Order: sequence, then C-alpha cells, then structure tokens
Amino acid sequence: MKNFLVHNEDTIKQMCEEIGIKSVEDLFRQIPENIRMGNLNLPDGLSEMETQRKVKKLAKENQSDFITFMGGGIYNKFIPACINQVANRFEFNTAYTPYQPEISQGTLQVMYEFQTMICRLTGMDISNATVYDGGTACAESILMACRIAKKYKVCVINTLNPEYKEVIKTYTYSQGIEVDWVDEIPQNTSEYACVLVQTPDYYGEITEPKKSEDCLLIVCTDVSTLSVLKPPSEYGADIVVGDIQTLGIPMNFGGPSAGFVACKEKYMRQLPGRLAGRTVDKNGNQAFCLTIQTREQHIKREKATSNICSNQALIGLCANLYLSVMGEKGFYQAGYLSTLNAHKLAKKLQDKGIKVLNKNFFNEFVIEVENSDKFLSDLEEKGILGGIKLDEHKILVAVTEMITDEDIDLYIK
Repeated sequence: MKNFLVHNEDTIKQMCEEIGIKSVEDLFRQIPENIRMGNLNLPDGLSEMETQRKVKKLAKENQSDFITFMGGGIYNKFIPACINQVANRFEFNTAYTPYQPEISQGTLQVMYEFQTMICRLTGMDISNATVYDGGTACAESILMACRIAKKYKVCVINTLNPEYKEVIKTYTYSQGIEVDWVDEIPQNTSEYACVLVQTPDYYGEITEPKKSEDCLLIVCTDVSTLSVLKPPSEYGADIVVGDIQTLGIPMNFGGPSAGFVACKEKYMRQLPGRLAGRTVDKNGNQAFCLTIQTREQHIKREKATSNICSNQALIGLCANLYLSVMGEKGFYQAGYLSTLNAHKLAKKLQDKGIKVLNKNFFNEFVIEVENSDKFLSDLEEKGILGGIKLDEHKILVAVTEMITDEDIDLYIK
C-alpha cells in the first residue's frame, strides 16, 4: 500500500529534478493566470468530532417530515428494511463494474433473476440486465428499433415523461434520427421505425395502444402498475421499457435509479447493455455467464448496440430483493392499495368541487385549481407536498400505499 501514501518533500524534489523542473508549480506555468483557480479561501480543517457536530447542526435545518403526494416518475413506496441490509453486504456493494466475463456467480445470478422477473412482469421473452434509468431505456429502445427496421424516423406520443423526452432528443439528434412528437398514434405509421407510448402516461392516464403491423410498438411503463394492469405483451408490444425505482429503490433526491429494456426473442441481438444466461459447467452443475455483451469495448464499434458502460446491477439487486420479499401477493397488495387510495382522494376532491381531469388512472391524476402556487403552498404549510405543478391551474397528484386515510383527510381539510 506504500504507493498510495502522499508524497513527502524529498520524493517531490527527486521527481522534479528527474523531469527538469524546480517545483510542482512549474508543471502549470503554461496555463494562463487569468483562468487558474487560485486559492479556494477555505476555512481551517475541523477534527472528526467537530465535523460531526457541525453536520448534525446543518442536518437539523432540513425539513423532511412531509406527507408526500409527489410523483412524475419518482414515488414514495414502501421498502422492507431487509433490502438495504442485504444490498449493502460487501459481496454486492462494490465499485467493480459487472461487465467482465470473470465476475462472480452470485452477481451473475442476480442479473439473471432480475431479467427473469422483468420478463414475468412485462410478458416479454427477454430482458437486459438494466440500463441507467427510464429515460435512457426509452432512448436506447428507439435506437434499437431503428436498427431493426432500417428506418430513421420515429413517432413519440407527447404524454411521455418530459425528462425522458429530453434524453430522447439528445440521443436522436446525435444519431440523425427524426422524431415526430404527436398527441395520438397516427393511422398511417408505415414511415416510422417505431411508435413509443407511455402507459400509464406522465399524467396518470391509462391507455391501451393499438399495435400496427408496419412498425414496432414500444411501451414505456412503470413496472409497479403491472401488479394490477395486464402486461404490455397482451396488447402487442414489441419492446417494453421503464424505470424500476418503484421496486424497492429510495427516492434519494430523484436518484439513482435504473431502467430496463425487454423485447421479443427475435430482437434479442439488438438489446443494449448486457444479458446474463444460465448454463452448466464441465461437471454438469448450474452456472451463470454473460451471454451477450454487445457494447463497443467487446466487439467492433460499428456492430455495438450501445456504448452504455456503467453498472446498475446494485439497483437491480434491490429490485430482485423487493420482489422476492413482497412476493406476488404483497406486490399486488401494494399496487391495489395505491390505486384504492388514489381513487379515494380523487373522489373526495371532486366532492369538494375540484376538477379531476383523468378518466382512467392507476395512482396518479391531474387536478385543476384556481391557483397552483397558492394551492401547493397552503398544503406545504401543513406539512404536505401536494403534487407537481404542471401550469398555473393544473397539478399532478400521486398516491401510493404509503398514504393513509388520515393523510387523505388532512389533504382534503
């Protein structure tokens, strides 16, 4: 470990003499003074005890004990305590990227089980072992569809999450892909590689898109809704994407999270990221391996499906643990309670004269009020985060199993 120690003065002097300079400062002479940072003007360092005391004092200024009705892609879901305990074991909690063929059997099995669970939820044949988040899942699926269809024009329904839209714009601009942003699926879709639709959409509305024979159908979904709603495979989805934050992942100021891409088996070779498979070793015992690695570090760049390199396997592990601990019954109960609570709140708001704009929704809906800012600030004064402001009169309200009848009554009051 001696190589990781800070260099002492003698070592620094020896290194400078070796390369022909007088001091470390000489290394930076070529950088103009006007763009150099200079002194940071930082206060003196504190002892560990003093630092802890100061951090605790700062932490007390946070206001975190709110009842939250915020959604829009990140939700306050129940997370069993055991998930954090298992996921933080040193065997899993490592900076090592699980992309190499020599990674441990345990990590490979976690990836394989994650793929299996996603396939069971979506009804698709095969899934990858996570991408960064829901936004990159949408963007990667568009690139995937263009490779399959050999077309470079796509259709995206406007009710997609706005953050996902921005990621799509970045990806497609750099790839020269034309995107039509529309309010509903056109009757003629033959010019498109794919149509991408979110259901339930960003505003909470449940739709059942019709599959066209002349282009691929990509469905973006919140996997938690599939505890109650039928899987996208039943209405003809070719590719299913989404975010897994609702599967046991804390909100953590909006991240980190992870996404997934699942598809029909015939499109498997175009999936981004990596896939873990199950096989047998030379002794006939069950073994796991990286079956497909179509990233540019492993194969010819022009053949690569994605340059996604990072690792969301730890988030995928949390999703595995969540689904395993909750089981099919618990997973359904959480989804059912979210729906039940959302419809309770919507009904009471309507009884109070507030307009609910959704016809069919799972656990998220839009309300119309006189003044969004005043409505939300009045609630915040009572310890309630009332929703996401959409415009001056519309608010997106989300309800999960974490909301109680008392919380709903307080919101109404």
